[in-house]
Amino acid sequence: MPIAQDHKAKVIAEFGSKPGDTGSPEVQIAVLTADIQAITEHLQTHPKDYAGRRGLLAKVSRRRQLLDYLRSYSVEKYLVIIGKLGIRK
Repeated sequence: MPIAQDHKAKVIAEFGSKPGDTGSPEVQIAVLTADIQAITEHLQTHPKDYAGRRGLLAKVSRRRQLLDYLRSYSVEKYLVIIGKLGIRK
């Protein structure tokens, strides 16, 4: 269910501010969004996977916390990241 390493590396390269940047909120939000999309596709074919659903809710909650932090830190970066990822708010 987790995303492939090559896909994760592409996401990190796209949203990172420098090579190897995995700790910035933008990168963490982008990786969580990719994970959320993968789990959502999995749950559409396996609707009774309750453990997967619980993991999805945990990732959504973590992404929400990071988005709230980013909004309090820098509104411009927040608007850019939700625009690029297509996250509703």
